Amino acid sequence: MSDYVLKVDGFCPVCEQAATFASKDEWLRDHFLCQSCGSQPRERALFSVLTQLRPDWRALTIHESSPGTAASRRLADQARGYLPSQYDRSIPWGSIHPNGRWRSEDLERQTFADESFDLVITQDVMEHVFAPDLAVREIARTLKPGGMHICTVPIVNKEKPSVRRARRRPDGSVEHLLPPSYHGDPMSPDGVLVTIDWGYDIAAYWDAASGLTTTIWTIEDLGRGIRAEYIEVLVSRKAGLPDLSGDAPPAAPPARRGGLLGKLFG
Repeated sequence: MSDYVLKVDGFCPVCEQAATFASKDEWLRDHFLCQSCGSQPRERALFSVLTQLRPDWRALTIHESSPGTAASRRLADQARGYLPSQYDRSIPWGSIHPNGRWRSEDLERQTFADESFDLVITQDVMEHVFAPDLAVREIARTLKPGGMHICTVPIVNKEKPSVRRARRRPDGSVEHLLPPSYHGDPMSPDGVLVTIDWGYDIAAYWDAASGLTTTIWTIEDLGRGIRAEYIEVLVSRKAGLPDLSGDAPPAAPPARRGGLLGKLFG
Protein backbone atom coordinates (compact mmCIF):
# COMPACT_ATOMS: atom_id res chain seq x y z
CA MET A 1 0.00 0.00 0.00
CA SER A 2 1.28 3.47 -0.88
CA ASP A 3 2.17 5.68 2.07
CA TYR A 4 1.43 8.85 0.09
CA VAL A 5 -1.38 11.07 1.34
CA LEU A 6 -1.66 12.59 -2.12
CA LYS A 7 0.14 11.88 -5.39
CA VAL A 8 -0.77 13.52 -8.71
CA ASP A 9 0.78 13.78 -12.16
CA GLY A 10 0.57 17.17 -13.83
CA PHE A 11 2.54 20.19 -15.03
CA CYS A 12 4.74 22.24 -12.69
CA PRO A 13 4.56 26.03 -13.25
CA VAL A 14 7.96 26.50 -11.56
CA CYS A 15 10.15 24.08 -13.53
CA GLU A 16 7.79 24.25 -16.52
CA GLN A 17 7.66 20.55 -17.27
CA ALA A 18 5.55 17.48 -16.70
CA ALA A 19 5.95 16.46 -13.08
CA THR A 20 4.62 14.36 -10.23
CA PHE A 21 3.43 16.07 -7.05
CA ALA A 22 3.42 13.96 -3.91
CA SER A 23 3.09 14.27 -0.14
CA LYS A 24 3.43 11.79 2.70
CA ASP A 25 2.15 14.34 5.20
CA GLU A 26 -1.35 15.75 5.55
CA TRP A 27 0.06 19.30 5.87
CA LEU A 28 0.26 19.85 2.11
CA ARG A 29 1.57 23.40 2.28
CA ASP A 30 5.06 22.23 3.21
CA HIS A 31 5.05 18.65 1.96
CA PHE A 32 3.14 18.44 -1.36
CA LEU A 33 6.33 18.75 -3.41
CA CYS A 34 7.15 18.67 -7.09
CA GLN A 35 9.31 15.59 -7.49
CA SER A 36 11.34 17.36 -10.19
CA CYS A 37 12.22 20.77 -8.65
CA GLY A 38 11.07 20.45 -5.04
CA SER A 39 8.63 23.37 -5.20
CA GLN A 40 5.77 23.72 -2.72
CA PRO A 41 2.13 24.55 -3.61
CA ARG A 42 2.51 28.24 -2.71
CA GLU A 43 5.50 28.56 -5.04
CA ARG A 44 3.54 27.00 -7.87
CA ALA A 45 0.64 29.35 -7.18
CA LEU A 46 3.01 32.33 -7.25
CA PHE A 47 4.57 31.25 -10.54
CA SER A 48 1.15 30.61 -12.08
CA VAL A 49 0.18 34.21 -11.32
CA LEU A 50 3.58 35.59 -12.34
CA THR A 51 3.58 33.90 -15.74
CA GLN A 52 0.00 34.95 -16.39
CA LEU A 53 0.52 38.63 -15.54
CA ARG A 54 4.13 39.03 -16.70
CA PRO A 55 5.03 36.31 -19.19
CA ASP A 56 8.10 38.43 -19.97
CA TRP A 57 9.43 38.06 -16.42
CA ARG A 58 12.80 36.78 -17.61
CA ALA A 59 13.55 40.20 -19.14
CA LEU A 60 12.51 42.26 -16.10
CA THR A 61 14.41 43.80 -13.19
CA ILE A 62 13.38 41.81 -10.12
CA HIS A 63 14.13 42.26 -6.42
CA GLU A 64 13.38 39.27 -4.22
CA SER A 65 13.67 39.71 -0.48
CA SER A 66 14.79 36.69 1.57
CA PRO A 67 14.87 34.03 -1.18
CA GLY A 68 15.40 30.38 -0.41
CA THR A 69 12.93 28.28 -2.40
CA ALA A 70 12.79 26.37 -5.67
CA ALA A 71 10.93 29.34 -7.12
CA SER A 72 13.78 31.62 -6.03
CA ARG A 73 16.30 29.38 -7.74
CA ARG A 74 14.23 29.45 -10.92
CA LEU A 75 14.13 33.25 -10.87
CA ALA A 76 17.88 33.44 -10.25
CA ASP A 77 18.62 31.01 -13.10
CA GLN A 78 16.29 32.52 -15.67
CA ALA A 79 15.86 36.27 -15.03
CA ARG A 80 18.91 38.28 -16.02
CA GLY A 81 17.77 41.28 -13.96
CA TYR A 82 17.24 39.29 -10.74
CA LEU A 83 18.67 40.72 -7.51
CA PRO A 84 18.25 38.83 -4.19
CA SER A 85 18.55 40.42 -0.78
CA GLN A 86 18.70 39.11 2.78
CA TYR A 87 18.23 40.77 6.16
CA ASP A 88 21.93 40.37 6.91
CA ARG A 89 23.20 42.56 9.74
CA SER A 90 26.71 41.09 9.52
CA ILE A 91 27.55 43.50 6.67
CA PRO A 92 26.52 47.12 5.94
CA TRP A 93 23.09 47.71 4.43
CA GLY A 94 23.32 47.97 0.66
CA SER A 95 26.52 45.94 0.41
CA ILE A 96 27.02 42.58 -1.28
CA HIS A 97 27.94 39.59 0.86
CA PRO A 98 31.45 38.21 0.23
CA ASN A 99 29.88 35.05 -1.19
CA GLY A 100 28.27 37.25 -3.85
CA ARG A 101 24.88 35.59 -3.46
CA TRP A 102 22.86 38.41 -1.89
CA ARG A 103 22.74 42.07 -1.00
CA SER A 104 22.10 43.13 2.60
CA GLU A 105 18.80 45.01 2.88
CA ASP A 106 16.32 45.90 5.60
CA LEU A 107 12.94 45.64 3.86
CA GLU A 108 11.61 48.49 6.02
CA ARG A 109 14.50 50.85 5.14
CA GLN A 110 15.89 49.90 1.76
CA THR A 111 18.92 51.48 0.13
CA PHE A 112 17.69 51.05 -3.46
CA ALA A 113 16.98 54.11 -5.59
CA ASP A 114 13.41 55.11 -6.41
CA GLU A 115 11.74 53.19 -9.25
CA SER A 116 14.45 50.53 -9.52
CA PHE A 117 12.39 47.40 -10.22
CA ASP A 118 9.68 46.03 -12.47
CA LEU A 119 8.84 43.35 -9.91
CA VAL A 120 9.36 42.86 -6.20
CA ILE A 121 8.79 39.32 -4.94
CA THR A 122 8.44 38.16 -1.35
CA GLN A 123 7.65 34.59 -0.36
CA ASP A 124 6.38 34.19 3.21
CA VAL A 125 8.25 37.28 4.38
CA MET A 126 5.59 39.83 5.29
CA GLU A 127 4.38 37.92 8.35
CA HIS A 128 7.83 38.50 9.88
CA VAL A 129 8.33 42.27 9.52
CA PHE A 130 7.73 44.50 12.54
CA ALA A 131 6.59 47.53 10.53
CA PRO A 132 4.62 46.27 7.51
CA ASP A 133 3.51 49.83 6.70
CA LEU A 134 7.14 50.87 6.22
CA ALA A 135 7.95 47.72 4.24
CA VAL A 136 5.11 48.09 1.73
CA ARG A 137 5.82 51.82 1.42
CA GLU A 138 9.44 51.03 0.56
CA ILE A 139 8.35 48.37 -1.92
CA ALA A 140 6.08 50.93 -3.60
CA ARG A 141 8.91 53.46 -3.70
CA THR A 142 11.31 51.06 -5.39
CA LEU A 143 8.79 49.86 -8.00
CA LYS A 144 8.74 51.46 -11.42
CA PRO A 145 5.41 52.92 -12.61
CA GLY A 146 3.31 49.95 -13.67
CA GLY A 147 5.43 47.61 -11.53
CA MET A 148 4.10 44.89 -9.24
CA HIS A 149 4.76 43.35 -5.86
CA ILE A 150 3.86 39.64 -6.11
CA CYS A 151 3.97 37.67 -2.90
CA THR A 152 2.77 34.84 -0.74
CA VAL A 153 1.92 35.28 2.92
CA PRO A 154 -0.06 32.96 5.20
CA ILE A 155 -3.52 34.50 5.65
CA VAL A 156 -4.16 32.47 8.78
CA ASN A 157 -6.96 34.65 10.17
CA LYS A 158 -8.93 34.57 6.91
CA GLU A 159 -12.08 36.70 7.36
CA LYS A 160 -11.11 37.73 10.91
CA PRO A 161 -9.05 40.89 11.52
CA SER A 162 -5.28 40.74 11.33
CA VAL A 163 -3.60 40.51 14.74
CA ARG A 164 -0.14 41.59 15.88
CA ARG A 165 1.80 38.87 17.70
CA ALA A 166 4.96 40.82 18.60
CA ARG A 167 6.28 44.36 18.44
CA ARG A 168 9.53 46.25 18.87
CA ARG A 169 10.17 48.33 21.92
CA PRO A 170 12.01 51.69 21.56
CA ASP A 171 15.24 50.03 22.76
CA GLY A 172 15.00 47.40 20.01
CA SER A 173 13.94 44.53 22.24
CA VAL A 174 10.87 42.45 21.38
CA GLU A 175 7.59 42.46 23.29
CA HIS A 176 5.53 39.30 22.73
CA LEU A 177 1.79 39.95 22.68
CA LEU A 178 0.99 36.29 21.92
CA PRO A 179 3.02 33.11 22.48
CA PRO A 180 6.08 33.22 20.19
CA SER A 181 5.80 31.42 16.87
CA TYR A 182 8.70 30.82 14.50
CA HIS A 183 9.06 29.79 10.86
CA GLY A 184 12.09 28.39 9.07
CA ASP A 185 14.75 30.92 8.10
CA PRO A 186 17.56 30.35 5.58
CA MET A 187 19.67 32.85 7.54
CA SER A 188 19.26 31.30 11.01
CA PRO A 189 18.81 27.80 12.42
CA ASP A 190 16.70 29.35 15.18
CA GLY A 191 14.03 30.41 12.72
CA VAL A 192 12.35 33.79 12.32
CA LEU A 193 9.66 35.24 14.57
CA VAL A 194 6.09 35.65 13.31
CA THR A 195 5.02 39.22 14.08
CA ILE A 196 1.55 39.33 12.51
CA ASP A 197 -1.26 36.88 11.86
CA TRP A 198 -2.79 38.33 8.69
CA GLY A 199 -6.44 38.24 7.65
CA TYR A 200 -8.03 39.18 4.35
CA ASP A 201 -7.91 42.82 5.47
CA ILE A 202 -4.24 42.66 4.47
CA ALA A 203 -5.10 44.07 1.03
CA ALA A 204 -6.86 47.15 2.42
CA TYR A 205 -4.04 47.71 4.92
CA TRP A 206 -1.31 47.49 2.29
CA ASP A 207 -3.16 49.80 -0.09
CA ALA A 208 -3.76 52.43 2.60
CA ALA A 209 -0.10 52.30 3.67
CA SER A 210 1.51 52.26 0.22
CA GLY A 211 -0.82 53.71 -2.41
CA LEU A 212 -0.64 50.46 -4.36
CA THR A 213 -3.69 48.50 -5.51
CA THR A 214 -3.79 44.93 -4.20
CA THR A 215 -5.68 41.88 -5.44
CA ILE A 216 -5.77 38.51 -3.68
CA TRP A 217 -5.59 35.49 -5.98
CA THR A 218 -6.81 32.09 -4.80
CA ILE A 219 -5.95 29.08 -6.96
CA GLU A 220 -6.75 25.41 -6.54
CA ASP A 221 -5.59 23.21 -9.39
CA LEU A 222 -4.29 19.70 -8.80
CA GLY A 223 -3.06 19.57 -12.39
CA ARG A 224 -0.53 22.25 -11.41
CA GLY A 225 0.05 20.83 -7.94
CA ILE A 226 -1.75 23.71 -6.25
CA ARG A 227 -3.68 22.49 -3.24
CA ALA A 228 -2.99 23.40 0.39
CA GLU A 229 -3.85 25.86 3.12
CA TYR A 230 -2.67 29.48 2.95
CA ILE A 231 -1.58 29.56 -0.70
CA GLU A 232 -3.13 32.89 -1.66
CA VAL A 233 -1.03 35.12 -3.90
CA LEU A 234 -1.16 38.88 -3.45
CA VAL A 235 -0.50 41.20 -6.39
CA SER A 236 0.01 44.90 -5.61
CA ARG A 237 0.22 47.19 -8.63
CA LYS A 238 1.80 50.60 -8.88
CA ALA A 239 -0.76 52.11 -11.22
CA GLY A 240 -3.67 54.52 -10.95
CA LEU A 241 -7.25 53.33 -11.01
CA PRO A 242 -9.12 53.56 -14.33
CA ASP A 243 -11.78 56.21 -14.87
CA LEU A 244 -15.04 54.23 -14.80
CA SER A 245 -17.49 57.06 -14.16
CA GLY A 246 -20.86 56.24 -15.67
CA ASP A 247 -22.27 59.66 -16.58
CA ALA A 248 -20.91 61.88 -19.29
CA PRO A 249 -19.86 65.31 -18.04
CA PRO A 250 -22.29 68.15 -18.88
CA ALA A 251 -21.63 69.98 -22.10
CA ALA A 252 -19.62 73.15 -21.64
CA PRO A 253 -21.49 76.38 -22.46
CA PRO A 254 -20.47 78.00 -25.76
CA ALA A 255 -17.60 80.44 -25.43
CA ARG A 256 -18.57 84.09 -25.62
CA ARG A 257 -17.04 85.96 -28.52
CA GLY A 258 -14.92 88.99 -27.72
CA GLY A 259 -14.54 92.37 -29.41
CA LEU A 260 -17.28 94.38 -31.11
CA LEU A 261 -19.03 91.31 -32.56
CA GLY A 262 -19.06 89.78 -29.09
CA LYS A 263 -20.70 92.87 -27.71
CA LEU A 264 -23.25 92.96 -30.55
CA PHE A 265 -24.05 89.24 -30.76
CA GLY A 266 -22.64 87.70 -27.53
